[in-house]
Amino acid sequence: MSARAAVRVLGTARGRKGSPAVARFTRHRLAILGSVAVAALLLTAIFAPDIAPRNPLYIDLVVRFTPPLHGPFALGTDPLGRDLLSRLIYAGRISLTVGFSAMLVSAVVGTAVGTLAAFRGGAVDSVFMRVTDVGFSLPSIFLLLLLAAFISPSVLSITLIIGLTSWMATARLVRGQILTVLKLDFIEAARAGGASDLRLILRHLLPNSAAPVVVAATLNVADAILAESYVSFLGYGIQPPLASWGNMLNNAQSYFVSAPWLAVFPGLMITLAVTSINFIGDGLRDALDPRLKI
Repeated sequence: MSARAAVRVLGTARGRKGSPAVARFTRHRLAILGSVAVAALLLTAIFAPDIAPRNPLYIDLVVRFTPPLHGPFALGTDPLGRDLLSRLIYAGRISLTVGFSAMLVSAVVGTAVGTLAAFRGGAVDSVFMRVTDVGFSLPSIFLLLLLAAFISPSVLSITLIIGLTSWMATARLVRGQILTVLKLDFIEAARAGGASDLRLILRHLLPNSAAPVVVAATLNVADAILAESYVSFLGYGIQPPLASWGNMLNNAQSYFVSAPWLAVFPGLMITLAVTSINFIGDGLRDALDPRLKI
């Protein structure tokens, strides 16, 4: 779900005192903290060429395994003498791109499947939901590894693999919301007014089902970042010389004792990103719950 949709949902029912949803979100301190952290990570990734102190691919064997805070290397160097801070910054570009792009894929597919299943009903609903059940029955990690083993790994392929194996929960959520909205009086009024099926879906059903989808999509970003990390950690994800936080952990496996900083810093970045996004998801869930009062 796009940022514009999230803002539109949060801005619903804006009054003289502002939107209650926005007020609830701003009162969620962890959500605000998470938003600041994610914004900082995104800005760092976007402006990586201007922020990174060195070329992340430059090899200098003379300074290999330099510890953090020694000489000009704030976070030390790796086995090839590459600056770890620069690699972390550029790796954030890959991991965040995969995370947000996979979220968009899963949100689009899940929303389409859930909407069509609820709106058409009957055989269409049965077929789509059985396919969804099959997807739920397969362990996601094994499905990811199976697909990654047979497909040439790249940013695009890993993004599509993660997105196309994580849409099932969104589909179920959207289906339930659409079924609820379909029972409301204004849908019957729109039908009586001659609204086409496409107009009903785009103008009435999806906007009134957006709130839980926004929350689910936000949490899916964190899941996608984790999925990319452990697929790359197992050697089936983003391949060198491109750096992601996951494959940096994979490359650090042999140096846990001799050079622990090689694993600590990528692990901290994954933890920071995932925790911050989960905080935002919790804040959105509380803000968009109509049962809550300020």
